[in-house]
Amino acid sequence: LASLVFQLRAQNQVLKKGVVDEQANSASLKEQLKMKDQSLRKLQQEMDSLTFRNQQLAKRVELLQDELALSEARGKKSKKSVESSSQLSQEQKSVFNEDLQKKIEENERLHILFFEADEQHKRLEAELRSRLEVLETDAAQHQAVVDSLTKKYTETIEKLQNDKAKLEIKSQTLEREAKDCRLRTEECQQQLKNLQAALGSRLEESLCIINEKVPFNDTRSAQYNALNVPLHNRRNQLKLRDLAGQALAFVQELVTALLNFHTYTEQKVQIFPIDSATDTISPLNQKFSQYLHENASYVRPLEEGMLHLFESITEDTVTVLETTVKLKAFSEHLASYLSFLRKILPYQLKSLEEECESSLCTAALRARNMELHRDMKRLTAVFEKLHTYVSLLALPSTRPEGLLRTNYNFVFTNIAANLHGFHDILKDISKHYSQKAALEQEVPTATQKLVTTNDCILSSVAALTNGAGKMASFFSNNLDHFSSSLSYGPKGGAEFISPLSAECMLQYKKKAAAYVKSLKKPCADSVPYEEALANRRVLLSSTESREGLAQQVQQSLEKIAKLEQEKEHWMLEAQLAKIKLEKENQKLKNSLSGHLTETTQEHSVLPNIAEQKKETTEKSLREPIKSTSLVRNLTLRVPIRVTNCSAPDVESREDLIKTHYMARIAELTSHLQLADSKSVHFHAECRALAKRLSLAEKSKESLTEELKLASQNITRLQASKLFCNDELMTTKRSYEDQLSMMSDHLCSMNETLTKQREEIDTLKMTSK
Repeated sequence: LASLVFQLRAQNQVLKKGVVDEQANSASLKEQLKMKDQSLRKLQQEMDSLTFRNQQLAKRVELLQDELALSEARGKKSKKSVESSSQLSQEQKSVFNEDLQKKIEENERLHILFFEADEQHKRLEAELRSRLEVLETDAAQHQAVVDSLTKKYTETIEKLQNDKAKLEIKSQTLEREAKDCRLRTEECQQQLKNLQAALGSRLEESLCIINEKVPFNDTRSAQYNALNVPLHNRRNQLKLRDLAGQALAFVQELVTALLNFHTYTEQKVQIFPIDSATDTISPLNQKFSQYLHENASYVRPLEEGMLHLFESITEDTVTVLETTVKLKAFSEHLASYLSFLRKILPYQLKSLEEECESSLCTAALRARNMELHRDMKRLTAVFEKLHTYVSLLALPSTRPEGLLRTNYNFVFTNIAANLHGFHDILKDISKHYSQKAALEQEVPTATQKLVTTNDCILSSVAALTNGAGKMASFFSNNLDHFSSSLSYGPKGGAEFISPLSAECMLQYKKKAAAYVKSLKKPCADSVPYEEALANRRVLLSSTESREGLAQQVQQSLEKIAKLEQEKEHWMLEAQLAKIKLEKENQKLKNSLSGHLTETTQEHSVLPNIAEQKKETTEKSLREPIKSTSLVRNLTLRVPIRVTNCSAPDVESREDLIKTHYMARIAELTSHLQLADSKSVHFHAECRALAKRLSLAEKSKESLTEELKLASQNITRLQASKLFCNDELMTTKRSYEDQLSMMSDHLCSMNETLTKQREEIDTLKMTSK
């Protein structure tokens, strides 16, 4: 920054000198311009005076010419006067001529001078104007340069000032950071001391725990580590299942094409070169046809084996070569199909040779047959290679030592290459067979059945070629995924030890998945822990046990049923009493209406009505009163005195008796309920005590078993104490390494602090 400021200052001084020089040049040019303007004005004034003088002389010449004309006119009139004055006029004329000649010469000279001065003035004016324009443009450029430089310098000055302020702020912040770093280093040192002390205590504690609790480390042993469940990659499993589904579809397509190819080949053998319908074919072709007829029993298992392999790959399993047991079955099915190809290969080759020896076979057809002869050998060789590599992939599920994990990628790469070779061979077979079919159609004895069979064989070969191409491209595109996904294992281990360990790992994985699934179930609403403990004590020790409560509920239900029956009974009784009351009221109304109709015999009938009323009241009072209360068929005989007692007294007495008996019944029922509840309470208390006794006996047995297990654990931990000493030493070394790393980190922090201090000092120097 200091060098930049120095350079800017030097450039500023140079530019200032240039500006001063340009200003001086512009001032001198302005002075010269003023002088030229003054001379121009003088010349303009002289020109104006000359033009004025020229005009005066022109006027004088005109006057002289007029006088001359007058004098000539006068001379004609008076020749005498002319002759007498001729001498005088001649002298005057000569004088005037001389004067005129002088004036003309002077005017001519003045015109020449004026023209030269005008030309010189115009030339000088043009030069001065051009020079003035150049100077004005130069001055404008210089002024623009000066303005730009001043603006630039002001901007640079402002920028430098801002940079200076920023650097000052940065220096202050760095100083504060340095102070903070010092404080942090002190804190880190203190923390390091505390951490060392804490790590030492934790080391001792962990050593004690390891000595007491840890019997062994299963990751150190490959046999035990193989039983650990690896991390579950659900996406990887879904991808593998998808790939297995695609492979199953391709295998099904290949199986269908192979079945069609072998079947149509059998038909072709039956009709060419000798048709079995018209003549007997050779024993070789008969045997070949018999073997081809058995193709389904060898080809169909390939599809079934691939289907079983696809079904074994699920989302919940761990799919590696050690766990894909179904791959062994697929390899066996492929081996059986390979044995079928080996069995039919000699007959197929001999059949082609026999066809070449036939009289119908031309030279071109013989060449196509020999090409197919070579293609069939290559096809069987490709299937042998595929079976070899598939059987190698099936080895980890039966004998892991047969194929190392380092060779997985090599095997998959060779399978992909063989699939591409299989596709190329099928393309050659399709090409050669299409040429062979075209040549066979030209044979004179060719039938429509032969043409149809050839077309079917060509379609099956085309389908087989397409399926092989799809399979080869599919395997090549997913080669990296096969190599990476089928070779992972437990954490910290390189591989599974044996298929048995892989099977045990899958069982552990299922148990772990079931446990996690049970954990994921939503918990029901529960009471707090303290309240649950209190309730448990109540259930175990008090009378409110489950069995007692269930018995109480059962008894309460029985009582409720009895009360419901009694309620229905008394409801029926009330309805009957109500019906009787209505009948009595109806009888009373009828009797009253009969007496009211006899209006004619009012005086005689009224005493009779009163007597009848008295009699009816006496009868009604003398009749027994039936009560419908809780006392069953309570019948009261009330002594009635008609003369002293009235109807309201009878009703009040009945109400008193009814309330008395109702209160008595309620008291008795309450006593009965209290006695029932006490009996149930005592019965439940007895059951709870019996249950507590049984629970105490069970807890005693469990505690004795735990005591035995604890004694066994103590002996086992004492036996494993020696085993853990090595691990303790390794943990101690790891802690020492951590401490050394922390000390190195502190040293690096101190170095960074010194570097920051140096940067702060340099920034201060530059800002100064």
